[in-house]
Amino acid sequence: MSPHRNEPQGRVGLRTIAMPRDANVNGDIFGGWLMAQMDLAGAYHAMHLAEGRVATVGVEAMSFHRPVFVGDEVSCYCRTVRTGHTSIIVEVKTWVQRRDEEVTIQVTEGLFAYVAIDSEGSKRSLPTNIARKMAPPGNTSP
Repeated sequence: MSPHRNEPQGRVGLRTIAMPRDANVNGDIFGGWLMAQMDLAGAYHAMHLAEGRVATVGVEAMSFHRPVFVGDEVSCYCRTVRTGHTSIIVEVKTWVQRRDEEVTIQVTEGLFAYVAIDSEGSKRSLPTNIARKMAPPGNTSP
């Protein structure tokens, strides 16, 4: 996986500011914090499609391209890659806008796997209308 576009694509799943508590001694944001933000964004995206609870079951791929610094505005963009009977694979790309710059740059990307679950935590089927939800805006075909 490598960044292909010079602007964010997909649905914004999360936007936050990287804070000092999330940094190492060099001022770089911990990769684990960034992965957690990406997982939250991907889960929110998957919950919308699944119309209910989901659980993270894996990270299929993860790439860190550039560091994130304290004060960066961090935005995670989500796109559904594929769905199964109970599962959803979400591509999450993270972009930042540095405090003192107008340019937005991609810093990470990953593929997160989620499974739809019921109130007991057991797998459940995805809704039958999921294809319509995945269609690009303006496309109303099934």
